Amino acid sequence: MRVSVVVLMLAAAALLAGCGVPGAPLPPSLDLPQPPADLKATRKGDKVTLTWTAPAKTTDGALVKHVGEIKVCRSLQPAMDKCSEAVGDLQPGFFKPGAEASYIHTLAPDQQSEAFATYAVEVLNSRGRSAGLSNQVRVPLARTFPAPQVSGRVTPDGPELRWRPMQGCAAPDCVFRVRRRLKDDPPAKEAVLTDVEDRRADSRPDVDYDLKLTDQLAEWEKTYVYRVTPITRVQQSSGAVEVEGEDSQPVEVFAHDSFPPAAPSGVQAVYSGLAQQKFIDLTWAPNTDPDLAGYHVYRREEGGQLRKISTEVVKTPAFRDGDLQPGRTYFYSVTAVDLRGNESAKSPEASEQVPQ
Repeated sequence: MRVSVVVLMLAAAALLAGCGVPGAPLPPSLDLPQPPADLKATRKGDKVTLTWTAPAKTTDGALVKHVGEIKVCRSLQPAMDKCSEAVGDLQPGFFKPGAEASYIHTLAPDQQSEAFATYAVEVLNSRGRSAGLSNQVRVPLARTFPAPQVSGRVTPDGPELRWRPMQGCAAPDCVFRVRRRLKDDPPAKEAVLTDVEDRRADSRPDVDYDLKLTDQLAEWEKTYVYRVTPITRVQQSSGAVEVEGEDSQPVEVFAHDSFPPAAPSGVQAVYSGLAQQKFIDLTWAPNTDPDLAGYHVYRREEGGQLRKISTEVVKTPAFRDGDLQPGRTYFYSVTAVDLRGNESAKSPEASEQVPQ
């Protein structure tokens, strides 16, 4: 009998163990969204653009279900312990949990100075509570400048850009950044060409002049797109911080080479004769144009029409004319030709007489 009782007791204990024993009750979730930790800020013109990832979890690891408003906070102090000034309020449901969020704060003219501002965001739950501020970012409030009016044209040295200077945008605290890309390239391939400084604005602001840049690195027969942006530089102990103003409208320039080389100079004609061989040797000063292909030689007789006597492009600054008649005077001129076939004006004539 006793053995049977023991067996029943053990079976009851095993049954109870299989059903499990309730643990201590868990505290209710505070439902506080995790503060963003990836807030970033960029400044262009009078716009401060803030981006961050909307929180997907609460501080206790649960999925965010109820998001309240999002406050965009700003302070002129280096750091904030609370959202003392909200420059923006985003209503509930504005961003989905885990998605990229953004906000643009437009600075009033009186808010642009040499100071810095600190920005943060605070994400509230549906009951208006939060777990604190996001990471904080510093943004320069320096004055920026509007877009310049830029024009473009082609010169013998390459595409040339011109624009009016702006009062107050003077070196070294302000420069104009020129960017360039090929017309058929995507905008992502745009690159900085150079910075142009206006060093006359402070000393002679009354002088009427244009700023300009000649793109001597451009290749002929290609179309380029240019933009010019005023850049304000804020000097700090750690180095300069740059703030971009507004971009100019894109300026498209087709670098078509229709510019001939310079006309040759110093043409000389000298007769030489040995037995049955008679000829006139021509020499002239070399042309220094970088895209020079060679020269054409022209000849006429007194009262006659000028005609080309070189059958091919002459590669060196010398030519021998052996098609001569005794007793006649010949007049010579030379032109330069570039790689795209543009021909210069004719040189001053040189003449020589063939003896009888």
